[in-house]
Amino acid sequence: MSEKIYVWDPLVRISHWSLVLSFIVCYLTGEEEDLIHAWSGYVILGLIAFRFIWGLIGSKHARFSDFIYSPANTIIYLKDMFVGKVKHYVGHNPAGGWMVMALLISLLLTSVSGLKVYGIEGYGPMASNSMVIEKPSMMMVDYQFEKVDDDDDRDHDGKEGEDFWEEIHEFLANFTVLLIALHITGVIVSSIKEHQNLIRAMITGYKEK
Repeated sequence: MSEKIYVWDPLVRISHWSLVLSFIVCYLTGEEEDLIHAWSGYVILGLIAFRFIWGLIGSKHARFSDFIYSPANTIIYLKDMFVGKVKHYVGHNPAGGWMVMALLISLLLTSVSGLKVYGIEGYGPMASNSMVIEKPSMMMVDYQFEKVDDDDDRDHDGKEGEDFWEEIHEFLANFTVLLIALHITGVIVSSIKEHQNLIRAMITGYKEK
């Protein structure tokens, strides 16, 4: 029976699978624009904030310093993987480490762009705090028309801004899906090359030594 080594602490594993579940819920409810979508986005932001903090002060293999390698080392690892000669890493390998960072940044940008859309709609921490001032009574008909035109311009600008940020948000969400697909592919390939079950390791915390 092969010897095992404890690698992933409970907080790493819980935050990892919580991010997976939260993103699935958020992505599937994206077209509905309901509270479930919004709150799952808040959960994702909270989990990302925790992971960045834990990446600085957490357990040995949870820290960024343990798995962020130089681009040169990462390229060497990828070349070795293609020729079938893979170096064993206790924590994340160089490619996996950079994928973790890419996913965290992509999820962060997706969440922030979603907050921006939510704010334009008048909700959340990015909602405008400007007070709505009632229009005074106006004696001149021309001035009334001018005020109506100004309101229409503001509505038009707001709609254009919302459409812009919605497109950004949708692009980032789909880009995150692409990164997830690459991540899953990398996990499968690395598991085969390194004779590890990396998915099980992220559940139990243990890897083959």
